[in-house]
Amino acid sequence: MMLLDSGHEGTLLEGEELAQQQKDFTAYKNGLVRFSPGGWLLTKKFTKFANSIYNFKWRSSDVVVMTYPKCGTTWTQEIIWTMRNNTNFDHPHANEPIMDRSPFIEFDMFLPDGLTRDSRLVAAEAPSFLRLYPDADPNDGVYIKTSAATPDPRTIKTHLPFSLLHPSLLETAKVVYVARNPKDVLLSYCHHSRILFEHGFQGTMEDFYKYFIDGDLLFGPYDEHVKEAWERRTHPNLHFVFYEDMQVDIMKELRRLNDFLDTQLTEEQLKKVADYTSFESMKTRGNEQVNDFVNQDAFKKDGGFFRKGKSGDWKKSLTPELIAEMDSWTAKRFNFGVTFK
Repeated sequence: MMLLDSGHEGTLLEGEELAQQQKDFTAYKNGLVRFSPGGWLLTKKFTKFANSIYNFKWRSSDVVVMTYPKCGTTWTQEIIWTMRNNTNFDHPHANEPIMDRSPFIEFDMFLPDGLTRDSRLVAAEAPSFLRLYPDADPNDGVYIKTSAATPDPRTIKTHLPFSLLHPSLLETAKVVYVARNPKDVLLSYCHHSRILFEHGFQGTMEDFYKYFIDGDLLFGPYDEHVKEAWERRTHPNLHFVFYEDMQVDIMKELRRLNDFLDTQLTEEQLKKVADYTSFESMKTRGNEQVNDFVNQDAFKKDGGFFRKGKSGDWKKSLTPELIAEMDSWTAKRFNFGVTFK
């Protein structure tokens, strides 16, 4: 049992439960921890950085992109970073990895031990860390250190729920929370878990579905994650948006973001942002940036990091039985007012 500064108690997974997780997710060999309240499931290495993340010093100029995995995080963080840092599309670091420019604050929980500054996972994927910390040991944290030292205006990504972050976050900085239809989240998260090294998923879609509805995937229960944000949706520093609305009318959502972020971009600038951050543009720029994080065999078989970028793909990919079960589960677990499209 371990106690975090957030008040959560962590319990290591053991026995049959851990063995099953490690069978289906080959990257979880170093262990998993479940945190209560909430049931948040995270890697054992997260405990090394958990209190530093909780006590992170937020700035009033920060924007945090918060989502459950595969709810449009990468798209949203690229939109926001571009609106705030790269409106002329000439930023000197624009072609560097997205999560290096707008750091994924808890990503150190996935990095292997024994990294050196010459390791490809640092040298190729975290050039900002090398610039900002010319003498630092990457084993002490690449992404949390980069998050701290990134110059204003910072755009920071997280998949953690509100309860694992300090209450000062929403009182100090702005948060953009993106939610997505659970059936698309299921499909996209399964694909993501197959191709990325930090998961190494080897099971079936049915296996993944069971993990998903039981809240036993990394970052825990999707319904609880959304609920924590939904309960805060009227806070002036929280912008709650649905991925599907971004796809249906991106210009409308960019105008809403423009108002929320006070970026004061013109209509013409917003149109250019929409084009620059379109799925096809990001796919062209982005797939090469994640090569050091992907299982190349799965990558070639199942498609890349930017796979389809569409909503409703579940209609073709999930069985009628699974769709019916998910609809029933969604009606029971998301009964707090949120409605998915």
